[in-house]
Amino acid sequence: MIEFKNVSASYDGELAVLADVSFTVNDGDFVAFVGTNGAGKSTTMRLANGLLKPTSGEVLIDGVPTTSLKTSELARRIGFLFQNPDRQICCNTVREELMFGFAALGEEGLEAEARVDAMIERFGFDADAEPYLLNRGTRQLLALASIIVLAPPTIILDEPTTGLDFRECVKVMDVVRELNENGTTVIMVCHDMEVVGDFARRVIAMTAGRVVADGPTFEVLRDGRVLKEAHILPPQVTEVSLILGREAGCPAAVAEANTVAQMVTAVAQAKQMEYAAVAEAAALVDDVAAALTVEAAVARDAIVEAEAALGDAGADEEGGR
Repeated sequence: MIEFKNVSASYDGELAVLADVSFTVNDGDFVAFVGTNGAGKSTTMRLANGLLKPTSGEVLIDGVPTTSLKTSELARRIGFLFQNPDRQICCNTVREELMFGFAALGEEGLEAEARVDAMIERFGFDADAEPYLLNRGTRQLLALASIIVLAPPTIILDEPTTGLDFRECVKVMDVVRELNENGTTVIMVCHDMEVVGDFARRVIAMTAGRVVADGPTFEVLRDGRVLKEAHILPPQVTEVSLILGREAGCPAAVAEANTVAQMVTAVAQAKQMEYAAVAEAAALVDDVAAALTVEAAVARDAIVEAEAALGDAGADEEGGR
């Protein structure tokens, strides 16, 4: 568990980058930090993994202040993925890169080698390949693998999908999702609200070094005040549903849809309801037409009977004369 208690921080001792920030990330959470550049997200991440110390307040890792923890202890508890993998990769082969963390912690040995072998097989890496000759997506995967091979209980991702195409993005984020489903706490800084909407279960929105919202992902991303204050746009489907929701008569399911699947289902349901309403109206028209036909027949019979009665009465009157 990571706790920020009234944390403020600065780089020069004068200008505050964070001001009185408080939040808790529980074990197993998947939290996305969102906001514009300069909001304080990256500074928050550096505070969380101990690279930066607060000027006031406390950052606690499992109840222990980061100021009391050694760098090696923090490295075992929290893995950090940089936005640019080229700032993280530092070895000549993939195998050496995956072994680097164990070497830094003094934990080289048979178990470490076995875990590295398993990671190479899992990701389909060429163990002898030179990391800097790999494509951008594979380098990002290698940087991520070099962290998770150490099995830290928490990983921090700083813009993990920057510079990746769609396939590479999905590949990286599927790995992250699997880690989270298996119990790893994930904290992610991300400007891509589509990624945030697809993967994060909770969003913390920041602006000007303070937290402006903290809650379930779409509760935050549907809040107009938060969107404006944090200068962010919601995912496309959410934005469409918000726009449609302002129209009179918009079905609630459409106005509340946040994903493509939800929107497709909502529209299909609305169409079914529309078809059902049309069918019901058509049936009502048929019933009314049938009723009118019966009434018309009854009226026609009544007229015939009346005319017959008048004819009989006329004949009787004529005969009386």
